[in-house]
Amino acid sequence: MSRLANYIKQHVPDGVEYRTLAELGTWTGGITPSKGNPKYWERGTVPWVTSMDISATGGSEIRGLVSEAALRETSLRLVTGPSIAVVMRSNVLRRFLPIGYIGIATSMNQDLRLLTPIDGIDARYVFWVLRADSERIRRACVRTDGSMAAVNSKAFFEWRIPVPPLVVQREIAALLDAFARLEADLGAALEAEREGRRVQASHYRDRLLSFDQDIEWSTLGEIAEYTNGKAHERLVSDEGDVPLVTARFISRNGEANRFVQLKDVLTPASVGDTALVLSDLPNGRALARTFFVDRDAAYAINQRIARIRVRDTGRVAPRFLFHVLNRNPGLLKYDNGSDQTHLSKGQVTGLAFPLPPLPEQERIARILDRLAPLVEDLAETLDAERETRRQQFEYYRDKLLTFKEAAG
Repeated sequence: MSRLANYIKQHVPDGVEYRTLAELGTWTGGITPSKGNPKYWERGTVPWVTSMDISATGGSEIRGLVSEAALRETSLRLVTGPSIAVVMRSNVLRRFLPIGYIGIATSMNQDLRLLTPIDGIDARYVFWVLRADSERIRRACVRTDGSMAAVNSKAFFEWRIPVPPLVVQREIAALLDAFARLEADLGAALEAEREGRRVQASHYRDRLLSFDQDIEWSTLGEIAEYTNGKAHERLVSDEGDVPLVTARFISRNGEANRFVQLKDVLTPASVGDTALVLSDLPNGRALARTFFVDRDAAYAINQRIARIRVRDTGRVAPRFLFHVLNRNPGLLKYDNGSDQTHLSKGQVTGLAFPLPPLPEQERIARILDRLAPLVEDLAETLDAERETRRQQFEYYRDKLLTFKEAAG
């Protein structure tokens, strides 16, 4: 950092020049070769980047390939050298402006523009400036009046950024690259810690819920009532105060984002009920997730969610049933890893269910009740740590990229 300070003092004591994005180099647009012509796609060797390849964090992973014939016979162009990719048309523009760094020769689809900088402009420096400015650019330049949001090209290319001497650009880019690697390493370490604790918790849970054949067993349908939730989408209201229980709601531990009015609830839940996710994508993490209803007249069970209600609480503890059903292997086995899973009523009600003595059920439920908050609290702590480091990174990034404009 002291070397950068010396560079700035030496090269830009009175501020830096600002240039428009149009002045930084050559901006190249792309096309999508005809999908109906297989020779443009079969045996492809040329990287072809799309808006789906540019992540919210600025990373890029080019997965598409087109053929040499697509370059010869269409107006598709190959961009060589380090480039900056900007998504110009996509629904994600309503939330953020995807900007990526492309370090290889590539072609691109029609939703992108790639900047190849002129001499004196460092591509990594421009990438970091645009990443720092991305939200301001999105607010100023993105039109959202159509079905798909799009960047106003004229306003975008007139956007001005500071352009210090090349040696300063490169030093700033190197520092921010190093900071980003440190942040990524920390994020990976925090994620590994979270996963380790989750695996540990799953191990204890599996041990507690492992039963031999000496205890009584039943089917779920014999000990609990099964009810399919009904569709409430058309009843969702800004005036609603009853959370709609969906797969998203359950996956996020009761974080509601849609509500209905109490009078419109078609599938009400009562205290002690368990809500069970019936449908998910292949290998999804929501299938067979459960939510325990803690009060009456407070939740609406939506379609693709089952309401499970214990028939006799003198025989089955509701909290025990909630824990046993949560991601139960007997339900997860129906996920074949390739097709979306839809658990049927028969698959759920036919599940073999262990019935240890009621006091043992209650003991197991109490232990698992204490275990879950410990894992959740740790996850919240790790997320808070990651957010703090992200804010620190953005603070120093913005400080490094803030320059006084030179007079004249």
